[in-house]
Amino acid sequence: MSFPVGVSACVIGEKVRFDSGHKRSPFVTKELAPYVNFVPVCPEVAIGLPVPRPTIRLLDKGNVGDIRLVETKDASKDHTERMVAFSERKADELAHKALRGYIVCAKSPTCGMERVKVYRENGYTSDISGVGLYTQALMDRMPWLPVEEDGRLNDPILRENFVFRLFALDDLYRSVESGVTRKALVAFHSRYKLVLMAHSPERYRELGRFMANIAEYDIDDFFHQYRTQFMQSLAIRATRKKHTNVLMHLQGYFKNNLDKSQKAELTHLIHAYRQGTMPLLAPLTLIAHHLHNHPDDYLASQAYLKPYPDALRLRYGL
Repeated sequence: MSFPVGVSACVIGEKVRFDSGHKRSPFVTKELAPYVNFVPVCPEVAIGLPVPRPTIRLLDKGNVGDIRLVETKDASKDHTERMVAFSERKADELAHKALRGYIVCAKSPTCGMERVKVYRENGYTSDISGVGLYTQALMDRMPWLPVEEDGRLNDPILRENFVFRLFALDDLYRSVESGVTRKALVAFHSRYKLVLMAHSPERYRELGRFMANIAEYDIDDFFHQYRTQFMQSLAIRATRKKHTNVLMHLQGYFKNNLDKSQKAELTHLIHAYRQGTMPLLAPLTLIAHHLHNHPDDYLASQAYLKPYPDALRLRYGL
């Protein structure tokens, strides 16, 4: 079963860049591809620019908020209005396709997510850095959507966090396939309590209070607010310290089931993870073993224990 993910066309190997090349990502096209249906977009091609084409860049005109998209060698060739119009139209279209995430091309004046170079009219770089015009429209229109750059996916922590958010959003959408109901949302939230604790204890408490008041809201309004708050909470990176707190919380569920040596073994692995000498997978594997021998319906339902297919091997580097 797969789900839709937007992607800069060059990242999956389409030869649409200014030099007729691409920026194919092995992780995206080999490891992630079996689980997703890519929705490729090249904003430059979409507004009619040729391949190959002159390079473009963001130009700071000196007035607050006046950033233009112009050709590098001839700033009079300004593509800003066409790009903004396309980006807003496309973002609105994609918002209705229930994308689970978006992978954009780093440093691109249209697709870059952060630290995109902005130039002054004298040719020097500006003190400010920008966001690609297309990606900015995506993030403005869909603040709940996981967005990540191709290059940043080489970092194992950023890669795991992004992929986890893809699967979490997919789980949320599948939970309400038959209709958005209070029962479905409460059940979904319950499955992600440990996840929220690992990412942000503060957001865990805030979302818990929000969920407790679900009956006071129109259910569709509640869903839209919850989706944004939940996904933005998961965007906060889980740290080793917060993971350790969750692991100790999990350990508490087995206090009456394990003998002294088993408890000591699990405690040792948790502390080894906290100290950085063991990956997160080590204590989680032992916890899964104990859960198999001592079933608990609540723990078995927790997305924290199996957030995505094991074949992705994302927790080996955490």
